Amino acid sequence: MTSTPQSHQPPLLSLSAIRSIYPFAQRWLDLPHGRMHYLDEGHGPPVIMLHGNPTWSFYYRRLVAALREHHRVIVPDHLGCGFSDKPQDYAYRLTDHIDNLGQLVRHLGLAEADLVLHDWGGAIGMGMAVQRVLRVRRIVVLNTAAFLSRHVPLRIAACKLPIVGDIAIRGLNAFAGMATWMAVEHRLEPLVRQGYLLPYQSYHDRIANLRFVQDIPLHPGHPTWPVIDGIDRQLALFRDTPMLILWGGKDWCFSDHFLAGWMQRFPNAAVRRFDDAGHYVLEDAHEQIVPAVARFLA
Repeated sequence: MTSTPQSHQPPLLSLSAIRSIYPFAQRWLDLPHGRMHYLDEGHGPPVIMLHGNPTWSFYYRRLVAALREHHRVIVPDHLGCGFSDKPQDYAYRLTDHIDNLGQLVRHLGLAEADLVLHDWGGAIGMGMAVQRVLRVRRIVVLNTAAFLSRHVPLRIAACKLPIVGDIAIRGLNAFAGMATWMAVEHRLEPLVRQGYLLPYQSYHDRIANLRFVQDIPLHPGHPTWPVIDGIDRQLALFRDTPMLILWGGKDWCFSDHFLAGWMQRFPNAAVRRFDDAGHYVLEDAHEQIVPAVARFLA
């Protein structure tokens, strides 16, 4: 496996369009099923930031810029997301993403790190953490989950239906496209909206957007159900790990039901709820969240 900056780049026009707000060096890691794109910025204690679906490392751009002066900030694009490769014959299961993250951690030689988790990043990050691939020093939780729940909005459940999901998510870009409106409470600037959509411009590009939705387990017979249940059973290992929960109160997907789940499992966590922020809480409340995370990780 190799890691090289500024190689295997996405189309120049796509990258140049957002350089003003995403001005980071690109790095790549060869995995068995494709290349993983990731950011590795700054020097100091390492911080790993993990995105969900349908975002990518772009979601953390403000935190990367703010923290890299005093931290080493590592932000992968999960395989199939962002500027990572998008193999069409890959399973894209939770276990696959956890394994890929573990390979990146080992490749970078990380012995310890702080975690920042959003959306699917919660299950992926905590799934890696319970395997003790490294020592987790602190955890920042942003509208995510690492435990089972049958609370799935109808609009997402519908996308799990055969044919319907393929047409809506891959054909019409209903998931990534609509998220730029439905996941925020404050309208995104046109360039920011473009940034979220750049990696998902075609049917081919949106394969992981669909696979992530299909991988949401709603019953014990789903292959990812026991994986998340197993992660949840080991979350107590981190009960004494410092945790900061920053929650968008108007998230229609990861609602306060999930916030209560985190607070039940981590009663000592510091919690701050942003009443006027949606699922993309870092977009709606970045003025408050970025300095709060910087203070917590300091």
